[in-house]
Amino acid sequence: MDLQSQIEEYIKKVEVLRSKVKSGEKQYLEEYRKARQKLKELGKKYIQSLTPWEKTQLARHPKRPHTSDYIKGIFTDFVELHGDRKFGDDKAIIGGFGFLDGKPVCIIGHEKGRDTKEKIERNFGMPHPEGYRKAIRLMKMAEKFKRPVITFIDTPGAYPGIGAEERGQSQAIAESIATMADLKVPTIAVVIGEGGSGGALALGVGNRVLMLENSIYSVISPEGCAAILYKTQEKAPVAAENLKITAKDLLELGIIDEIIPEPCGGAHLQPEKTLKIVKRYIKKHLKQLENLSPDELIAQRESKFYSMGRFAER
Repeated sequence: MDLQSQIEEYIKKVEVLRSKVKSGEKQYLEEYRKARQKLKELGKKYIQSLTPWEKTQLARHPKRPHTSDYIKGIFTDFVELHGDRKFGDDKAIIGGFGFLDGKPVCIIGHEKGRDTKEKIERNFGMPHPEGYRKAIRLMKMAEKFKRPVITFIDTPGAYPGIGAEERGQSQAIAESIATMADLKVPTIAVVIGEGGSGGALALGVGNRVLMLENSIYSVISPEGCAAILYKTQEKAPVAAENLKITAKDLLELGIIDEIIPEPCGGAHLQPEKTLKIVKRYIKKHLKQLENLSPDELIAQRESKFYSMGRFAER
């Protein structure tokens, strides 16, 4: 936390010096360069010092950019579509169509909400079956009109309530996974915060799976794992270490394709800069996929996910 406080101070200092240099006060140029370098060093030291459990807390930071922030900051002319045409509209998942620098795309993502009222309305980012059925409807529409699908993952998991189970939660998740796997358009999944369980995987079957540096992605939360294995949530830090939930661990295991670096101190400290970085990475991977045929896209996706979990003994 001491490092984070220093980083926050240097971010403010760099901004002040940058504005002075831009206004023509060149005598501050050298001080500005030194402050930027110091900020980079502090940021690197801070990230390297974090344990998996501390990264879990950072991934859940209330000031991290949410799906709604990425939609506003990266895409233009976004039109949100509602409802699954069967039961209702689940506000834990936002979905619709917009433009990425003039290119039409489909955007779908979990939304946790900001204040208490919005968090309750969004069900804390935990979707019901109708949320996943809405996502399926939009994916199929995107395929019909040949629009790439970009998903943002940020959920503790699918909602485990009785009503959700009665309406077919597990089936909705399975259908979403199957639909995304067979799409004939490019798909890019970005883990922006907390990627928990099947609720996250339902939007995670992408040709490219990217993770922000301080996000997490796991079959179960550290608290849930600790409660099952150790019979107490106090062992959550131990579970977080063993689950291999960080971006670095998952890249080494071949679960994700690339880590998106966050600004110094984390996305919550510099959200606008984070949006610009994420946009650059999405565009880069979309460009790599746009020339692949529908059959090649499906084959690449299948090869990627079928190979996960394989190992060889020596």
